[in-house]
Amino acid sequence: MLGASVSKIIYLLSREVIVLVFVAVFVAAPIAFYSMHKWLQNFAFRSGISPLMFVLTALGTLAIAFLSVSFRAIKAAQANPIDSIRYE
Repeated sequence: MLGASVSKIIYLLSREVIVLVFVAVFVAAPIAFYSMHKWLQNFAFRSGISPLMFVLTALGTLAIAFLSVSFRAIKAAQANPIDSIRYE
């Protein structure tokens, strides 16, 4: 059997998107924390910002990104390559 397995194709296609989501989360989290902290200081009854909110948001974002990319990757990995070559 020649070629890559379905799991290897999913890994190759998903890796770049997942890395970009990680970078976006690590850039946006400190900015969001700082701006939320400054905004919450203006209220009479202050509430704290839990790091758990940022962790859950990051995990949710990663899950959505992975599911959307892996759905397309599975579809591409299971496609017959002859069909693609035939139309080019």
